[in-house]
Amino acid sequence: MPKATIIDGKAVAAKVRNEVKERIELLKAQNKRIPCLAVLLVGDDPASTIYVRNKMKACTEVGMLSLPVILPAETSEDALLSKIKELNEDPNVDGILVQLPLPRHIDSQKVTKAISPAKDADAFHPINVGLSRLGEPSFLPCTPSGVIRLLDEYGVEISGRNCVVIGRSNIVGKPVADMLLARNGTVTVCHSKTQNISEYTKNADIIVVAVGKAKMLTGDMIKEGCTVIDVGINRIDGKLYGDCDFISCAEKASFITPVPGGVGPMTIAMLLENTMRAYGSI
Repeated sequence: MPKATIIDGKAVAAKVRNEVKERIELLKAQNKRIPCLAVLLVGDDPASTIYVRNKMKACTEVGMLSLPVILPAETSEDALLSKIKELNEDPNVDGILVQLPLPRHIDSQKVTKAISPAKDADAFHPINVGLSRLGEPSFLPCTPSGVIRLLDEYGVEISGRNCVVIGRSNIVGKPVADMLLARNGTVTVCHSKTQNISEYTKNADIIVVAVGKAKMLTGDMIKEGCTVIDVGINRIDGKLYGDCDFISCAEKASFITPVPGGVGPMTIAMLLENTMRAYGSI
């Protein structure tokens, strides 16, 4: 039996969704407009199609309006940018999300910058990234903010703790490092060029691993009583594995997230919360 307490991302995500649902029910009771999230999908990538379907389903479950915009793969960059402009100007749309990856002929950076920062439900716009770095966020990226929410829900203290983030992506690694730093954690970021990562992880109280390499963090790389947050999702022979070796890490950690069922469910929950923030009810 693992020593660690398993952090139940499904349960915490359900709590966040319920909070959003209660706010929407209050708006309905007051005969106010219901928040709306627009999700744009270009092409028919199977994984992206599933992600969009799950986001639409989550909106429905909490009573939020969803506006799926499904465009063919051959849609031009100009046509997509024109659609985003239309949604930016629509007063009934609160949040906008463009499902990535986009077809190769479309510049994802240009698309991200085209979304109004006030409707940027993913918090990928450079203005929102900059505000977050300054400690004045309008929105926070969904997966990193989900990580922080999990730590809070399980009473894991961040202030004064040694925090190691493995991975430096713009989607998870960098923003989660900023958020830990904003909560007074002492943060080290490790990556593919870091030598002897275990020298850092063995001294860490909190480890967030997000590199996309199955079981790269093992029990002999961590200290007794640490907290391990596994953001990795790796599909091998039809099964999902995280970036940490769950069995060996769970024998030493105090808290650990499973894959699946840990950080994953939090991403859509925090997307709903960001949409509520864009609407103005938070």
